[in-house]
Amino acid sequence: MSPFDDTATPPGRRPAPPAPWDRVALALTLLAVNPGGLGGLWLRARACPLRDRVTGALAPLAPRRLHPAIDDGALFGGLDLGATLAEGRPVHGTGLLAQGGAFTLTMAERCPPGLAARLSQALDAGLPGDPARPCLIALDEGANADECLPPALADRLGLFLSLDAMGWGDSAPVVLAPGALAEARARLAALPHRDGALDTLVRAAALLGIHSARAPILALACARAAAAWRGHDSVTDDDLNTAAELVYAHRATILPQDQATEDQTEPPPPPAPPPPADQAPEDTDSQTPQDALPAEILVEAARAALPPDLLARLEGARAARILRARGSGAGAARRVNSRGRPLPARPGLPGGGKRIDLVATLRAAAPWQGVRAALQRHGRLAILPGDLRIRRYEERADRVLIFVVDASGSQAVARLAEAKGAVELLLAAAYARRDHVALVTFRGTAAELTLPPTRSLVQAKRRLAGLPGGGGTPLAAGLQVAGEAAVMARARGMTPIIALLTDGRANIALDGSAARGPATEDATRAARAIAATGTRALVIDTGTRPQPALNALAAAMGGESLVLPRARAAQLSAALGAALDT
Repeated sequence: MSPFDDTATPPGRRPAPPAPWDRVALALTLLAVNPGGLGGLWLRARACPLRDRVTGALAPLAPRRLHPAIDDGALFGGLDLGATLAEGRPVHGTGLLAQGGAFTLTMAERCPPGLAARLSQALDAGLPGDPARPCLIALDEGANADECLPPALADRLGLFLSLDAMGWGDSAPVVLAPGALAEARARLAALPHRDGALDTLVRAAALLGIHSARAPILALACARAAAAWRGHDSVTDDDLNTAAELVYAHRATILPQDQATEDQTEPPPPPAPPPPADQAPEDTDSQTPQDALPAEILVEAARAALPPDLLARLEGARAARILRARGSGAGAARRVNSRGRPLPARPGLPGGGKRIDLVATLRAAAPWQGVRAALQRHGRLAILPGDLRIRRYEERADRVLIFVVDASGSQAVARLAEAKGAVELLLAAAYARRDHVALVTFRGTAAELTLPPTRSLVQAKRRLAGLPGGGGTPLAAGLQVAGEAAVMARARGMTPIIALLTDGRANIALDGSAARGPATEDATRAARAIAATGTRALVIDTGTRPQPALNALAAAMGGESLVLPRARAAQLSAALGAALDT
């Protein structure tokens, strides 16, 4: 029997949830019993002895290591360059994925979208019970909510474990005996399916806000593995509860209400009427309490395993999904020949800064050496111009955030103070995000570039310290200076983004006259000029009441509008970080 066997539980009640480390040990055990059915494990933990203890327990699976930078040749196989050159004919090697089994993906939070798609396709191949179906153990070392496993992989891995709240003293060695695993796998192959189990899991997933169709399938595989490990003849209610705890808790998007309180206030349901006398006995047996396990029981099981910071984690996950859907927030990508992230080589001729990719060239020429024997001299390779391959790279341009701040009117002092705080908060993170920050202010009858693009926090504080305020609102002049700054930034190879902070009451035209009508028209023309350059823009309404004119101004700039009355520096920084990074 397994050390994780549950004691007898009264009907209609779920067993007490296991301790945190017992849950970890149980998850590792079930993954070893049914690796192909569960798909794998998402392990979120920094490199430490405790994580080594967890990964060491999976030694019976003999996982092979994958790196986020692994190429397609190592994954899927391809032309073996050395063997091809030695034998004079194309020789193809076997990739890691073709061998099946378990794999460990290190630094999974850095997994690029292309690799995530290829691994997802490999995890979808084959039947759930196929022993050769690959199993992935993703080691996620992300420190923030936006640094996590790609959703495509997270959806295909049945189990999730986080070691953030655990210490070495909370753990114990996990030893999986080969004999016990072999017996459990044999029972799993012969374990019958329980009628209605999948329907119950689907209803429980819906109550928890889980929309993936893979989740109930993975939960059923987990329940079957639990039944096989515990020596059950079929899947029991306790096995379904275990599956809900291990598979559904980290996928929940709805925090369930306290069912225990509701059960105390609501009267128990009336007993079901007896079946008709002429009803067949087998119909009566099909409605036993065991087969009619309510989905709410599984919701309670998953609820007990919910992390305490679920709501904060869900908000971070939503923000991360938006970032991944709309972009990383970095500057525009551009293809170059000398530096950056390597791209697949392409046919071409050297010159003009282009360099030959020697390995790719040899790969292109090697299969044809057998038919080019007449062209070979002294045993040398015969390489034709069509075989040449050119190195290519992709780099991200630096991004500059151009703040255009309204420094006019009676609210100028408070508005400028909060803008200064927001700029300083963003500058503090500029070293990690590689952003530059510039500041344009407008007041009286003119506007100026108060702070050129910089990453220097000291210089920014010095320029912002004595910034004056008051006077009219030359909004058109501010947009004109911001547009010129964006053009200059683009000429320097940077990607500009304009963020306008104003209450929208433009009253000074470009010629210096105090007239609202011409001032509004000039501001609209300046906004359209910014839109014509393709510069991204964001309009932030800082007035006490929302101004419809700012929505029209944002539309003229081809940007977005955001209402933040009386916003503080931290709110501005958070809102700008979320809006500008999408």
